[in-house]
Amino acid sequence: MLSLFVVSGQSQVASPGLFPFSPDKIAHFAVFAALATSWIRLPRFRDAGARGSWTAFALAAGFGIFDEFRQSFTPGRSVEVADALADALGAATAVLLYRKLAWWRRLLEWNPIPKQQVAGESKGG
Repeated sequence: MLSLFVVSGQSQVASPGLFPFSPDKIAHFAVFAALATSWIRLPRFRDAGARGSWTAFALAAGFGIFDEFRQSFTPGRSVEVADALADALGAATAVLLYRKLAWWRRLLEWNPIPKQQVAGESKGG
């Protein structure tokens, strides 16, 4: 979130999209999907069922709306409703994929290091 906050406050990254699937909108979709994924993977949200899903979505989409508002104070930047919609759609897609596709959830939660090694125990030696 800090990276998004810093980057979006710079006027030289302004690139309004001329059509709905411009690279700018795809970037908004992808970045906010990643942000929502990071929220939904937190045990507090992951284990809370639908409430956790809605919360992860609301945090990511809300940050997108706040960020668009904040850009109105940055010279050379403008507020675009389409950006906020791309943010929210990316967040919703990420949360739905995580909740509905078990193979995707397992892939994201896969840990290649056995638990005993994570806890500081090592085999041998």
